[in-house]
Amino acid sequence: AEVFSLKSYKIDHVVHGAIASAAVYGALLGASAEQIESAIGMAVAHYVPFRAIRAGKQLSDSKGASAAISTEAAVLSMRRAMRGFVGPRDIFRNPEAIFRFFEPTTGVPASQDNIDITLGNKVRWGPGPSPFNLVLSHSGSDFAVCGMHFKLGLYEHQSAGALEGLISALVHSPELAAGGADAIEGINIVAYEPAFGIIGDPAKKDPKTRQSADHSMAFIVSRILIKALKAGKVPSTMDAAWMDLMLSPYDYGKDALYDPETRAMMAKISFSHGGPEFDAKYPDGIPTQIDISLKGGKQISSGMVMYPSGHARNTSADLRKILEHKNRMLGDIVFSDRSAVDAFVQRLVKMESASAAEVAKLYDFDWSAMRSHDCIDG
Repeated sequence: AEVFSLKSYKIDHVVHGAIASAAVYGALLGASAEQIESAIGMAVAHYVPFRAIRAGKQLSDSKGASAAISTEAAVLSMRRAMRGFVGPRDIFRNPEAIFRFFEPTTGVPASQDNIDITLGNKVRWGPGPSPFNLVLSHSGSDFAVCGMHFKLGLYEHQSAGALEGLISALVHSPELAAGGADAIEGINIVAYEPAFGIIGDPAKKDPKTRQSADHSMAFIVSRILIKALKAGKVPSTMDAAWMDLMLSPYDYGKDALYDPETRAMMAKISFSHGGPEFDAKYPDGIPTQIDISLKGGKQISSGMVMYPSGHARNTSADLRKILEHKNRMLGDIVFSDRSAVDAFVQRLVKMESASAAEVAKLYDFDWSAMRSHDCIDG
């Protein structure tokens, strides 16, 4: 992901996950290096999703399952390879695979703005190096997963800065929650690219599906704010406020999508691009600012938020406590009681010391003991 930008070529980024899934799944099952190479070759040659799944005003269920669908294809490819089915070899140097196709290393300048893809250019389609180096590690503790971020509830990751700014405004300006929706004149969110162009798209202010709502910063911010306004107050600390206002699956269900108060609040929200100052600070942080104008002229501003709660570089949030609350919130929807939720989550918490047999049963549960509830999506 750091050396080849799939997004630049309108390819969905889950291809990175598919490659990783094939490699890890094969390693876990004891596949040979040749079998893993074959599986990765199949995944890249046969299962490349384009960003069409993320385009348009309304997003589909398959968009939400994009990573899972690609992982499914990777696992299938690995299982085939382990049974002797051979896929393309040396896929990263293959001149007609996505990597050298979009960033040729022979025959033409390696520039995405000047790609000669004519079949007559025999040099361009001949043997050549990959456009990037594969750096493989074998020891140490600096794993990429340790730099991953956590979602403190359900929302599109790039909205985290706006949510942190809003919750900070609610905590430090109690009159905001107490004043009600009518006291709010307008809300402007200043964001970076790609957040400004993706989840700040004005077309996303009329979500009709769960996935569209999840990718609408206006909807996400409005749901949090409406919760606070209905309560008339929020806890006095950031951690407690995050837990109190946390978004659940019900905040993206049919009733929530067409809630008149949420839609009225969305109408008050506007977006601004922060320009080079904001863009340069991503992806190190999630540079976002939320400015709230109250009737009567008062302005409440979060200032620029860089490392919101849940971000890998955030040092202020009690992450374990907030994630425990999130797990219980989600578990309570389906488990019969809280003790069953905690017992299930503890397996994951203690996974580091689990035996191979325990890992194999990590996600086992008794379906008959699950709580029955009405369909959230109506």
